[in-house]
Amino acid sequence: MRLSRLPVATQKEAPADAEIVSHQLMLRAGLIRKLAAGIYTWLPMGLRVVRKVERIVREEMDAAGGLELIMPSVQPGKLWRESGRWDFYGPELLRFTDRHDREFCYGPTHEEVITDIARRELRSYRQLPVTFYQIQTKFRDEIRPRFGVMRAREFVMKDAYSFHLDKASLDETYQVMYRAYSAVFERTGLKFRAVEADSGAIGGEVSHEFHVLADSGEDAIAFSNASDYAANVEAAPVPRPSGERAAAGDAMQKVATPGAQSIAEVSDMLSVPPERCLKTLFVCGDNDDVVALVLRGDHELNAIKAAKITGVADPLKMAGAAQVRSAAGAAPGSVGPVGLSCRIYADHAAALASDFVCGANEDGFHFKSVNWDRDLPEPETADLRNARAGDPSPDGQGTLEIARGIEVGHIFKLETKYSEAMQATVLDTGGKSVAMPMGCYGIGVTRVVAAAIEQNHDERGIIWPAAIAPYQIMIVPLNLPKSARVREASEKLYERLQQKGYEVLFDDRDARPGVKFADCDLLGIPVRLVIAERGIDAGTIECKSRREPDPEHIAADELDAYLDSRLGSGSS
Repeated sequence: MRLSRLPVATQKEAPADAEIVSHQLMLRAGLIRKLAAGIYTWLPMGLRVVRKVERIVREEMDAAGGLELIMPSVQPGKLWRESGRWDFYGPELLRFTDRHDREFCYGPTHEEVITDIARRELRSYRQLPVTFYQIQTKFRDEIRPRFGVMRAREFVMKDAYSFHLDKASLDETYQVMYRAYSAVFERTGLKFRAVEADSGAIGGEVSHEFHVLADSGEDAIAFSNASDYAANVEAAPVPRPSGERAAAGDAMQKVATPGAQSIAEVSDMLSVPPERCLKTLFVCGDNDDVVALVLRGDHELNAIKAAKITGVADPLKMAGAAQVRSAAGAAPGSVGPVGLSCRIYADHAAALASDFVCGANEDGFHFKSVNWDRDLPEPETADLRNARAGDPSPDGQGTLEIARGIEVGHIFKLETKYSEAMQATVLDTGGKSVAMPMGCYGIGVTRVVAAAIEQNHDERGIIWPAAIAPYQIMIVPLNLPKSARVREASEKLYERLQQKGYEVLFDDRDARPGVKFADCDLLGIPVRLVIAERGIDAGTIECKSRREPDPEHIAADELDAYLDSRLGSGSS
């Protein structure tokens, strides 16, 4: 492609509301343009990257035995009512009615639709297992769309769904998809990690997330320094601490703590380290009551774990100030477990604390030297906190480290969550009607593009992995309008490289060399070839890999070998 024919100009500065690197660079490089909050147009250069990711995904899904179809974006509300998700899914589900007052939604995912297809088309175990997939636009009405296409409302996703006769078949396909996803992210040139995860609103008991490792990642990943164990921090269990609780010391006493609301403020005022302060958090129960959750002051509540506790509302909802005062007699910041009549659950580490500080359930006061079993009853215990660096690995090997990741893929074992609710059954080998266990497998195609930039960039712009770069090579002629020799050499090289199968961007603009070089770096083209009078005379071409600091002067007859070593043999 000749760059002079691309009407989209690059930009020196990104809009002020572009918070992260991928959003800034995608706007500056002319890959996307914002239409509305969380809704973007993919311009020609950006769409080329999306299509390359789609092609890799499609090839790996086909190799894994997937059958491609396409389902409607607009879905009948009655299907979502059948599955029980119409109200449960929440405000992210964009609901509307047609002219006949029938309920519809714009699909954020397609479990209901594919289950409806399966119950209509699948009758016998002989048709199983089967995996359907599509690559399609989704819509989720994010309350705060941000970070460009990273957390957009409209996005392109590959979603696949498998149907089985039994759990063993589901387990087998799950592993096939795990390997297929690993192949996708290896082929796209990304550094990634597969981690155990929570299934969220999709459902199911077992799931893995695939994360592109990047400092800007929204998710925290816990992984062992001595094994292959890895999990989202939300899903990583924290083993019960070993050892016994220390013996009680001084008698409990109430002390004034005027103005001290946070753990940090109380710790500083009483000269007690945060780990010896216990915080009490009130959450809504499942019967319009409240439940108290007690953690060490230096630990963070894990909402996913807390919501799984008997009697706690799911999804987790923090109690309001009025509910807290009704239950404890004080405002948040001065509450504690002593004397409470509601249900109390203590994190394992909090239950081992002795001589601790906690709120006195009186505004402006705390208790010191509090001990379980002496000053208040032994609590029910549970794993309530996020894992953190230095915790023992749940598999018993090594300790945990924490890294940041961007979720780009998620696979689930749905079991019979949808097939039972929607009566998607087949006849088994004995002629008995059974609900089909299901699997669900998603890749955020447009998110992969942004994640690739977050992981691969420098101060000058994008550094695309070669497999998904919009173009592989950029030819940059110098003094093109005035030099017939440069024009002739550039045109010949452009034609020859295209014939060899390379994707070539020809910067034929009448612009200064510095502008051309800057745009090449911003766009992230893997290889830049500079054609100049001096090189023509010397029989060389200035070649620069986007990942290398300095250019090389390569003999013209050695150019093919140079390109093969950086890009492969011209396959695009």
